[in-house]
Amino acid sequence: MAGVQGHALAAAVAQAGALGSVPSATYTAEGLHAELQALVERIGADAAYNVNFFCHAVPTADVAAQHAWLDALAPHYQRLGISAPDPGGFAASRAPYSAAVAAVVAPFKPRVMSFHFGLPAPALVAHAKAWGAVVLASATTVEEGVWLQANGADAVIAQGLEAGGHRGHFLLDGRSPSDALLLAQQMGTAALVPQLVAALNVPVIAAGGIASAAGVRAALALGAAGVQVGTAYLLSPEALTSPLHRAALQGPRAAHTALTHLFTGRPARGIVNALMQDLGPLHPAAPAFPLSTAALAPLRAAAEKAGSADYSALWAGQHARAARPLPAAEITAELLRGFAPA
Repeated sequence: MAGVQGHALAAAVAQAGALGSVPSATYTAEGLHAELQALVERIGADAAYNVNFFCHAVPTADVAAQHAWLDALAPHYQRLGISAPDPGGFAASRAPYSAAVAAVVAPFKPRVMSFHFGLPAPALVAHAKAWGAVVLASATTVEEGVWLQANGADAVIAQGLEAGGHRGHFLLDGRSPSDALLLAQQMGTAALVPQLVAALNVPVIAAGGIASAAGVRAALALGAAGVQVGTAYLLSPEALTSPLHRAALQGPRAAHTALTHLFTGRPARGIVNALMQDLGPLHPAAPAFPLSTAALAPLRAAAEKAGSADYSALWAGQHARAARPLPAAEITAELLRGFAPA
């Protein structure tokens, strides 16, 4: 949930009896250290929490591709009356987990480390396990789950197609012409969880479309050892969700989400807005992750200043309407009831 939460939500969830997570893909080293320090000051250094990272391959900047992306966005710049940026200055906005990042994390010795888009280098996985961390990673197919188990994951997160935010796929890159094949392989949580449970020896954690005790019980009935929940917390006061994002979640648009790679370059599920309707959720000119973001930044800033989310990534799962403006502790208590005997 990078961008919509920090240590405050993680602390509230941890204090309510679940595993709070800190999304760390967009932090600088200094910012990450500050977040982890603030978290342990609130919950204690010995408390359990999860730190989540991306571990994608950083693409080479391609000025020609950025020109093509800006050409596709040109009508939108004209519509807002602003100038397009220089494509030569675009850079990756998200860095993968690395030895430098591990050096920031290691002194805190988090009990759980989770990864999206596969796993980092074997030496980095071993480094985390050396301080006792349990390593989790997301799978969107059975093949990905098998790969993760073989490469050191202690548990696999079954990310169903309903889940909001970035898809955790990594065995296919999600770029055209692979997009159609990739999306055809994606399964809903109820189909993915039992197949991963049957194929793996490590625990499976269900993710996607879970927002209530009933959803938790359903996931456990399918064989999941636990659940991971994101969208249900987006309206909590501890979340950093923007006012425009909160309004979208509480309005009629929340009923319509789609997978799009317009905002970052990788498929991610969010509420459909004007940009997705105009270009289509998948567009061949969108540069590889995470290079799509820079060209959209001026559009997003101008639109949000005018009170519009037409160019904002409104990440949310298919069960977005289940998000409620309740304290994180209350949301967590409801979810935990799903683990109690019926």
